[in-house]
Amino acid sequence: MRQCGILMPVSSLPGPGGIGCFGKQAYAFVDFLSRAGQQLWQILPLSPTGYGDSPYQSCSAFAGNPYFIDLETLVDQGLLESTDITKWDWGEDAARVDYGKVYNSRFVVLRKAYKTFLEKCRGVHGMEQYLPDDWYAFTLKNECWLPDYALYMAGKKAFNMQSWQQWPEELRDRQPEALNEFAKENADEVGFWTFLQYEFDQQWSALKQYANQKGVRILGDMPIYAAADSADAWTGGKLFERNADGSFARVAGCPPDFFSATGQLWGNPVYDWEYHRQTGFAWWVQRMRRCLELYDTVRIDHFRGFDTYWAIPAGSETAINGKWEKGPGMELFRAMEAAIGHALPIVAEDLGELFDSVRELLQESGYPGMKVLQFGFGGGYEFLPYNYTRNTVVYPGTHDNTTLTDWWENVATEQEKDFARRYLNLKSDEDAVPALLDAVLSSVSDTAIVPMFDWLGLGGEARLNCPGSTGGNWSWRMLDGAATDALADTIRSRCWVYGRTTAPIEVPQTKVATEEKQVQPQAEKHGKNKKKKKHR
Repeated sequence: MRQCGILMPVSSLPGPGGIGCFGKQAYAFVDFLSRAGQQLWQILPLSPTGYGDSPYQSCSAFAGNPYFIDLETLVDQGLLESTDITKWDWGEDAARVDYGKVYNSRFVVLRKAYKTFLEKCRGVHGMEQYLPDDWYAFTLKNECWLPDYALYMAGKKAFNMQSWQQWPEELRDRQPEALNEFAKENADEVGFWTFLQYEFDQQWSALKQYANQKGVRILGDMPIYAAADSADAWTGGKLFERNADGSFARVAGCPPDFFSATGQLWGNPVYDWEYHRQTGFAWWVQRMRRCLELYDTVRIDHFRGFDTYWAIPAGSETAINGKWEKGPGMELFRAMEAAIGHALPIVAEDLGELFDSVRELLQESGYPGMKVLQFGFGGGYEFLPYNYTRNTVVYPGTHDNTTLTDWWENVATEQEKDFARRYLNLKSDEDAVPALLDAVLSSVSDTAIVPMFDWLGLGGEARLNCPGSTGGNWSWRMLDGAATDALADTIRSRCWVYGRTTAPIEVPQTKVATEEKQVQPQAEKHGKNKKKKKHR
């Protein structure tokens, strides 16, 4: 069945606390999606952000991001006072996340909530502590990763946020007696990080359930790699390629491509796939089970890496000197499906340089791949709608692309724009963005997903990520009040025209006739887009 959705990171939602979270604005956005006739809410990974504030460089492949815990819900639970939220500096720009200020403020507030939580759990005489039943259920359910994650985070605090590779040898090498002693000495800190995951789980589960009841499914995201400084790398041991001294032998990235002339050096340790085979891919089974708890469908980032991956000698300054290596292919996915007991609801991010073997893996898996319209006008003809197949997910651009407005005004070459004018039969450049959106929605792809910033008609200020760059990424936020009923009705009307949703809510004919021009006022709420000097 044809369907549609909107890409909107949780961090980009409006509201107090400096960053989007699981609060009232998230529920309001679900209502917006429902009114707009959208069946999918695509989000970025829910894992804690790491280097460069990236959700793809997380300290855990299993944990949830404490930034997304709604502080107002903790007030309702009696764990905080309203003034605990208002008295802190969360950043001055409502349209950007100031990660430094969020980090400095949020954990102070969350530690107070944890202290109050413990006080509420103590017995009448303050001599014993009674944790709620769902606490024990949560910790038991997640015992395969939660204790190690909490201990890892306690170690990060104890050693001034240094990478675990710089910890004392006995902890770095996970000597059992040293781990047990450290856990006893830091029991309160371990409890704090466990509490954060408990609150995250409760709040996200409630929000996801609300979305599902509204007919909105969550399309989540699973990064292929774990970060070098992560609980996974600390505990993983033989899961990763290592030298004799325990250091990582090679790291991941991708060769020179559309985004970067020197390739992308991600720095994540690469997997020892032979060891994974010997374990029946047990770690991956656990990881996929966790993803299916969090999401309804899982987008696997860098899917091509399961066929062939770019391995770069550790210590390299760029990705140029990497080497293609063979991944596990369908063997991994068959093992996961056999263990989980059913076909996996996966979307494969199959972008980048593709070999025939990658295309064969995608076809054999049956998973839908991705099409990005912006790539189609510069020679990437496979990204033009007439070359799509039904079993694909089409985007105007992803979180790694700039917005459609910025692409058209500042990034696309004159040759690309001229081809787009011919392809779309444009009468005026003012119609370019609506026409590009219609090209996405009208395509044969079963699923069409449009980033929220494109429905809002925003410019380059709303770009989420520029691959190969550091600083300033992942920080765009939608302003409060931008997701209006009028915009939802416009979106639903356009999606209905192309058979992607049910009939729109009754809309006056004058509104339908001018709906394509209703996107621009949304951009004005974020500040009128200014023409920028063209760059290549």
